[in-house]
Amino acid sequence: MNVADSRRAAAALERLGYHYAAQPEEADVIILNTCVVRQSAEDKAVGRLQSLKPLKQKNPDLVINLMGCMVGVRSEAPRLHKRFPQVDVFSPPSDFGPLLDYLAQREGQQIEVQQTLDRNALMDGALVLPDYEKGHLVTGYLSIVLGCSHACTYCVIPSRRGRERSRPPEGILKEARSLVEQGVREITLLGQIVDRYGVDCPEYPNLAGLLSQLNEIKGLERLRFLTSHPNYMTDELLDCVASLPKVMPHLELPVQAGDDEVLADMRRGYTAGQYRRLIEKIRNRIPGVSIGTDVIVGFPGETDAQFQNTYDLLQELKLDVAHLARYSPRPGTISATRMPDDVPDEVKWDRFRRLEDLQKGISREIHQRHIGTITEVLFEGQRKGLWWGRTPTNKIVFAEKTMDEHDDLPGKVGKVEINWAGPWSMRGVLVSTTNQG
Repeated sequence: MNVADSRRAAAALERLGYHYAAQPEEADVIILNTCVVRQSAEDKAVGRLQSLKPLKQKNPDLVINLMGCMVGVRSEAPRLHKRFPQVDVFSPPSDFGPLLDYLAQREGQQIEVQQTLDRNALMDGALVLPDYEKGHLVTGYLSIVLGCSHACTYCVIPSRRGRERSRPPEGILKEARSLVEQGVREITLLGQIVDRYGVDCPEYPNLAGLLSQLNEIKGLERLRFLTSHPNYMTDELLDCVASLPKVMPHLELPVQAGDDEVLADMRRGYTAGQYRRLIEKIRNRIPGVSIGTDVIVGFPGETDAQFQNTYDLLQELKLDVAHLARYSPRPGTISATRMPDDVPDEVKWDRFRRLEDLQKGISREIHQRHIGTITEVLFEGQRKGLWWGRTPTNKIVFAEKTMDEHDDLPGKVGKVEINWAGPWSMRGVLVSTTNQG
């Protein structure tokens, strides 16, 4: 989401006459778009803010904009300004309007920014990619649900990004077409709970209906969506993934814990058994599907036995990917307010590493099944002399060139014969390419 928001902000600045600067030392405006979903993310943002102080001291005319969850929808600007006086303007998540206002006033414009730059156009797809990315970006992100109203006890998102709001479908479709016109071949739809799209607006289509409309866009190769919630993964949505050719067979479905008591304390709204049955249903309806999940270790009160239930769940289900996090209390959340952070840090690290080792073995085992097979890869670029891209099931593949290609593979779909597989990626030989769309 922050990547998508940052691209919009960059495109808006270009409309005002600004151009991309490769280094912060060369910039007249610096936007720091922040995440605070974990303590480590907030610490990283604070460190980056402190590193910008010497630039501001050297160049007092430099404009520094703090944006995103660190500011929040109920602006923390007064408190933050005392802590970070080097910051000139504060912008809530997905809203760079305060920066545009500040720049307009700073440049002595006597008319409102709304009259020189249509803000509605910035949010309905008229501006999508900044100039430095047009024609070079293969995959793009498109936010369709802003905020969240689910309120898991550990999550700071509802208080920072506001209540759940589905974007109008016509704006989403316009933005998607605009992305494709600018060279994007794969679009990932984003939402804190993306499969709740349209729940707050009954006149809108649901996610399955929206995917059906997006599937018709000429030139678009692939569609993905994240992140889903187990409670809203409907049969209609699964049938949509199974039947629509451009919707890729990969789902992100966070479980967070494998113990029912921990799940209840998290207010996730399902049991481990219900999650198991959902995974079974998904695999039956979408053969070959890959599934990613999220897990938090060290939630308040988590015992060794409860953690073992989570370990056993992952070992049993053998999901393709597990994004792991150590619990960190976030200010204002229910867990931080009412539940002591009583799992020692060394225990959190031990549980994290045990799950990491388990998942590493599972992922390697899944990937090694592909050795000797040929899979389709949408190429995104080069790394260390190898082409790289992703399979329909979102697995990273590196490919050696055996054909007479030049530097034109990004955006094309190639068939790659896999000859090596590790836990995080696979490698093979490119045997043919197609230019679909």
